[in-house]
Amino acid sequence: MSVRWPRLLTPTHLSQIIKKQKNPLTALRIFNEAKIKYPNYRHNGPVYANMIGILANSNRITEMKEVVNQMKEDTCECKDVVFATVIKTYASAGLLNEAVSLFKNLSQFNCVNWTESFNTLLKEMVKDSKLEDVHQLFSESCYGWEVKSRVRSLNLLMDVLCQRKRSDLALQVFLEMDLQGCCPDRESYHILMKGLCNDERLHEATHLLYSMFWRISQKGSGEDIVIYRTLLFALCDKGQIQEALEILEKILRKGLKAPKSRRHRIDLYPCNNGEGIEGAKRLINETLIRGSIPSLASYSTMAVDLYNEGRISEGNEVLDEMRVKGFWPSLAIYEAKLAALCKEGLIDEAFKVIEEEMVKGTSVPTVRVYNIMLKGLCGAGHATIAVGYLKKMAKQVGCVANRETYSILVDGLCRDARFVEASRVLEEMLIKSHWPPVETYNVLIRGLCSLGRQYEAVMWLEEMLSQGKLPDLSVWSSLVASVCCNMADMNLCYKTFEQLSSRS
Repeated sequence: MSVRWPRLLTPTHLSQIIKKQKNPLTALRIFNEAKIKYPNYRHNGPVYANMIGILANSNRITEMKEVVNQMKEDTCECKDVVFATVIKTYASAGLLNEAVSLFKNLSQFNCVNWTESFNTLLKEMVKDSKLEDVHQLFSESCYGWEVKSRVRSLNLLMDVLCQRKRSDLALQVFLEMDLQGCCPDRESYHILMKGLCNDERLHEATHLLYSMFWRISQKGSGEDIVIYRTLLFALCDKGQIQEALEILEKILRKGLKAPKSRRHRIDLYPCNNGEGIEGAKRLINETLIRGSIPSLASYSTMAVDLYNEGRISEGNEVLDEMRVKGFWPSLAIYEAKLAALCKEGLIDEAFKVIEEEMVKGTSVPTVRVYNIMLKGLCGAGHATIAVGYLKKMAKQVGCVANRETYSILVDGLCRDARFVEASRVLEEMLIKSHWPPVETYNVLIRGLCSLGRQYEAVMWLEEMLSQGKLPDLSVWSSLVASVCCNMADMNLCYKTFEQLSSRS
């Protein structure tokens, strides 16, 4: 495909050109030709970021590395997020040593902030169980002026450790934060509290809560209630309801700063008298909500946390109470509620969230909201209904379907064996310049072959090849078997084989 070069080339114009290319190698060729055709032209940081992003998304590791080296030679100013992208790509390809090497050589690039790449590398190294290397990297790099926020880095580290059931190590990281010259924030306490409770380290979790009273909860913030309830619920699950009640009393006094009048109105007797664990948890939720100073933050934090745990009815109760108090649910609440309903297969209720609740409130459905809904519909085998939401999104101002939207729909239709409809949606996806991954093509081509639609299958194979993507061997086998069943299509089969061979 020939490029219509302008009389004067700017980095912004070149970015637009390469982003329109279907084939990443074609985009790379144009990127390299620009300097030859325009001797006075120089790539800038955004152009390099776009080119590296295109190659990273296509898993073109060798070519991506060449462009990164070229960026270093050009000494143009580049953003930290570019290196974070490269580090993720290396890690996904099993090249963690390359990622470490890149980070250690960032001083050779014109980049003044390494925070995002540092955090990304830490996360990938912990995932790969390289804990000793993580400690060494942190000790070597965290004190430099290039890493702006050590608290965020340590929070990420604790989060990954807790996910790997190593809350003991996360606790050590937490205790050393003061020695690192930084103070734990609310997120630090939330991450560690969850990790300790999940590992049933309730003694340490209780002491963590008490330290939180004088470090984080001095003003009685309602946002803290999700941290409190994490410990209280864990104690209830272990049958320690009486201890949970005693700690709840301290939370009301020292954590939430609840007035005496509110504390006296709360009847905690049912928690410890025949209601069972679930009854105790329900009353604890009510107590935390009513004991805190009503605010949008406190209601939102509690509702989102309940929905994330699948406690839909209790989340709905929080929504009802916040409306009574004059607060409208935030977009984050609707997203969490939708995700919880879709996970439970409650599609009709999920419909009402978008069609009724959000209409009555002050929130307008976003692309993210629609994508959550589409995932739920496709997961429940209603991909054809999900496709109808494309028209609704098109009619809504500022709500444009993105790459994730189309990918969800195409994958969902393929799972439902609706390969013809998937083909139509994929065509629209390409018109919008969203390029699907290799596996999407693989599944669609195999599906079309199973329906005997050889012509469409070959057309998608050619489209796949034009983007520099190669199919799995199983795809080629399905296509050959399907096409060659009809001797009249042998020429088409042979032509396709030649094309594939020449590009391999």
